Amino acid sequence: MPGSRNRLINAARRSMIQRAELQRKLGAARSAFKPKALLDRGKYRIETKIDDTAHAARQQFRDNRLPIAVAAVAGLAWIFREPIREYVPRAADKLRDLIESGLDKIRPGDAADADDTATATDEMEKPDEAAE
Repeated sequence: MPGSRNRLINAARRSMIQRAELQRKLGAARSAFKPKALLDRGKYRIETKIDDTAHAARQQFRDNRLPIAVAAVAGLAWIFREPIREYVPRAADKLRDLIESGLDKIRPGDAADADDTATATDEMEKPDEAAE
């Protein structure tokens, strides 16, 4: 009997240890499936993927700066193509006028000569108009 009693005690101990282990695993599983734990795990995985993607994008940009910059400029031009068609001609005219006025200020003698030729041309036109 003492042998069977010891076996029974050992089996009871093993079952208590197994039960404690199962309770611990069940507690861990319960805490793992709580909404906050699931959300935290999902956020961690998303942050990891975003960090990996950002690292890969930075590395690609370092390796291929010129093609990516050209593609970015072309993409922006495509996005803003309608406003560019509308406003660029007016802006170019204003820029041209600004450059011409700046050049006139730099070369004032040429501007005075241009004004004299313009008035001389106007005076020459007046007699023709009188003849008609």
